[in-house]
Amino acid sequence: MTDKSTIFVAGIATEVNTFSPICIDMDAFERALLAPPNEHPETPTLCTSPLIHARIAEKEGRINLVEGTTCWADPAGLVNRETYEILRDKIIEELKTAHEKTSVDAVILCLHGAMVAQSYMDPEGDLIEHVRGIVGDDVIVSVGLDPHSHLTQKRVNGCDIMVAFKEFPHIDFSERGAEVVNLTIDAIISPKKPQVSVFDCKMIDLFPTSHPRMRSFVDKIQAIERDKNNAILSISLIHGFMAGDVPEMGTKIIVITNGYDGEKAYGDELAKVLGMEVFAMRGVCSLQESDEIDTLKEALSLSKTSDKPIVVADIWDNPGGGVAGDATVILKEAIKQKLSNIAFATIWDPIAVKLCSVAGVGETIPLRFGAKSAPNCGEPVDAMVTIKKIVPDATQTFCDSIVNIGDSVLIEVNGIDVILNSTRAQVFERTVFTTFDIDPMDKEILVVKSTNHFYGDFCKFSDNILYCGAGKPYPNKPSETAYKNAPKTIWPMINNPHS
Repeated sequence: MTDKSTIFVAGIATEVNTFSPICIDMDAFERALLAPPNEHPETPTLCTSPLIHARIAEKEGRINLVEGTTCWADPAGLVNRETYEILRDKIIEELKTAHEKTSVDAVILCLHGAMVAQSYMDPEGDLIEHVRGIVGDDVIVSVGLDPHSHLTQKRVNGCDIMVAFKEFPHIDFSERGAEVVNLTIDAIISPKKPQVSVFDCKMIDLFPTSHPRMRSFVDKIQAIERDKNNAILSISLIHGFMAGDVPEMGTKIIVITNGYDGEKAYGDELAKVLGMEVFAMRGVCSLQESDEIDTLKEALSLSKTSDKPIVVADIWDNPGGGVAGDATVILKEAIKQKLSNIAFATIWDPIAVKLCSVAGVGETIPLRFGAKSAPNCGEPVDAMVTIKKIVPDATQTFCDSIVNIGDSVLIEVNGIDVILNSTRAQVFERTVFTTFDIDPMDKEILVVKSTNHFYGDFCKFSDNILYCGAGKPYPNKPSETAYKNAPKTIWPMINNPHS
């Protein structure tokens, strides 16, 4: 090995809701991120922060970095088979070239973990298997993951290091990217390869770290990691992704130990103890939601005694969960209740955006918008609307990341501000409003399409956050979801799978 280790970094990342009618093709990656080697921007996407931190490590003189293709598509339905195979083969060819030229010491894959493609139940496992086929068993293979993913045995068999975000909202994605890189560098020079221990919690649930019980659990596992007297390198909770109908869906614990004698058994036992602690939290951390009628009535009542905006989260029409983000259920109820001084972000409707952009700012036009994608997301809104602002290639921020929402417009309908966007994305931060010259503090009620990623920023200026379950664009009740492939022997499908 040379003085500086050589690390190859690449990745394919997206989150697939197998119930979504919106398929992912090459265009979806090109619109979000499709970066050839050395062309990734300096700011990361949610899943590509390991590359950014590998660049930092190279600048510090710690490694030689070889960049492969990195790409991200906004969550939706199945990835087109040809698209996945083209991207996979591109990365594999880049790795072959790099390994033949320099003999790489490690591979880091920037993944999400909930990708499903046509004819591929486990594309990430397939990619990892191809990587192993090139580099063999002695090279370190590491992956970064979103916790809303599927931890398959094929992935466990092929990886030495697996690190998932700990926070939900995923405000720690940059820190976890740095963790993957640092653990990988350490593993290259260690005489023992890391060992991966996994415990299957046999359940599927939501675990927002905004809930005190989950906050306490994450603080606990981080304290274990900081304890230098044990053999633990990293602990991750894979929450699972209930909208992915795959055979290994579910919640699992990953414990990475340092590989010395006896430490694997310690990791196995710790994974089981932590996993059963998670199982004891089943049903406890779920978001407390109301329907659109009660939620808006409560929001209006709270706004009368608060000088801060009330935030309403449209949690199940969340583009970050693979649905369209064009539901109109809450908006129609707001119109019915004759609410004003309220702003919505966002409703996905590229056709409506185009019509408004052509008409121009200041014009009032008849417009039909929203509710075009699927059943259970309401009916289109037909109204006279005033076009207040047009923003080409609009963006919002999410920590260090810049998130594209595409050509977008701000319209006013019945006294309500509504942002229409052409690229699907959930709401992350208040910048989705300020981009359109909306000061969130000037509004009584803000409605955002997001399950919990918005929370990290919006909780800083709002004392009241309400979760609304409006319509059913997303399969949010696993015990009632018509799964074909997912395990039927986990909670809540059965009460006690560990008995």
